[in-house]
Amino acid sequence: MTGQVSGFPSYFMNPSDLTQHPPRSPRVRLGGFAILPRMLDKARATIAGTNGEYNFDCPLDRRFLNFMGIDPEALKERLTQGKGDGEMLAWILENAKNKPTEFAIEAWSVFCERRVPNTVETRQYVNEAHSKLGPAREDIGTFFDLLDLDDYVSFGGKA
Repeated sequence: MTGQVSGFPSYFMNPSDLTQHPPRSPRVRLGGFAILPRMLDKARATIAGTNGEYNFDCPLDRRFLNFMGIDPEALKERLTQGKGDGEMLAWILENAKNKPTEFAIEAWSVFCERRVPNTVETRQYVNEAHSKLGPAREDIGTFFDLLDLDDYVSFGGKA
């Protein structure tokens, strides 16, 4: 079985290698937060030097970092200690300047999931990327839709 060891996909053997697979979808949540698992994947890959085309502390990551009031370098430093997702969530909740309620976290995550281009420039960017990646796809409307499509196509999927 190519890409598998002992029945496990290669992602589980080296989840930080984003040259072999994409990070988790921005829709995946940790502690109720959208974006967070994807950001952690990119940060770990950056530390390992296997981030490929993915960039930690990009505008999407900044949405989470600003919402919580977390310094990206402090987060990366904590990750160098080999902390897992649960440990990182606990650290973020403890060290965040902003302490949103569960309701605020849910509302913010839903807003992020449903966010659509709202300027001429961002609509143009999304339309061009959509045209390139999957012009026949009629279900691409949000930024998360576009990211998921880009991740899928970038690793050999057919739109």
